[in-house]
Amino acid sequence: MNDKILDINYQFGKRIKFLRNIRKISQEELAFRCELNTKYYSDIERGRRNPTLKVLEKIALGLGISLEELFKGIGHSYGNDKKYL
Repeated sequence: MNDKILDINYQFGKRIKFLRNIRKISQEELAFRCELNTKYYSDIERGRRNPTLKVLEKIALGLGISLEELFKGIGHSYGNDKKYL
């Protein structure tokens, strides 16, 4: 299996990118809404950061969703990028 697929940070980054894109929000706009540095937010989307619970809460609020919805499909179904839908 691909190590990237198994990595929770990578999975989370794919999930928030998907959620951001379906809302037609730029990375800059979402980072602003979340009160996060744009580079830091970009690194989260690329799976390069391990965000704190407080940051996860900010991202959920910035997207207008619950924490439960934020994590939907992460960590259970490996190898299928459609799980982020």
